[in-house]
Amino acid sequence: MKVVTFNIRCDYGQDGLNEFANRKELILRKINQEKPDIIGFQEVLPHVAKWLKENLNEYYVIGCGRGANLRDEQMSIAYHRDRINLISMETWWLSQTPDVPGSRYEEQSSCPRTATEAVFEDIKSGKVFRFINTHLDHIGAQAREKGLTQILNQLKQERFWKDIPVILCGDFNAEPNAPEMEIISRDSSFNNLTKDIGITFHGYYKNDPNDPPCSIDYIVLKGDWQCETVYKWTDEENGIYLSDHYPVCAVIKP
Repeated sequence: MKVVTFNIRCDYGQDGLNEFANRKELILRKINQEKPDIIGFQEVLPHVAKWLKENLNEYYVIGCGRGANLRDEQMSIAYHRDRINLISMETWWLSQTPDVPGSRYEEQSSCPRTATEAVFEDIKSGKVFRFINTHLDHIGAQAREKGLTQILNQLKQERFWKDIPVILCGDFNAEPNAPEMEIISRDSSFNNLTKDIGITFHGYYKNDPNDPPCSIDYIVLKGDWQCETVYKWTDEENGIYLSDHYPVCAVIKP
């Protein structure tokens, strides 16, 4: 199974050369070339979600916006319609009131944060697993810690069968050695496949001192998975990148 985490960047054009309209062809070509089974997208605005649904012909795309009106950025999950079967899906807010759209922790930025969770079946192997895609706060370390804690507590709730395997992915906005990441690093049941992947956010190499390159994109496994390889999608053509983040791809065996 090939799994990708992909912060697709929700800009309308503020990055000039790398505005979304200029990246569409490269993104679509790369996905068609790699043909992953599941992609967790972050920073998906409504016009990007519409484009994904219209152009990823081999995939179903699910998710909803993080705002109180279910608009704005969403944590979309695209899954291959011939290889993956959807059993259930829900979106919840990283807050003390997870079922209230647009809610957030006091310690975080003005941006609500969500997680999109799905239970899938790998059609070939019959393996059932949980997949969670999220984007943690970009300002508040406490909010990131609370968000991760909430996600891990969510995993303690049974879904169909107890202790089914988990794939957790997303833009955590924290380096692997950040204090808020200790909740994962100290738990031996989690396997952080991307801890040594290097830079994932490159910011189109604009050398912005307020937004330096860093390693903040993750694929974390829990359960009896075997990882064959992990790599970044570093494609670039004439200064145009897939995003300001390198998508990260992991090939795992159910």
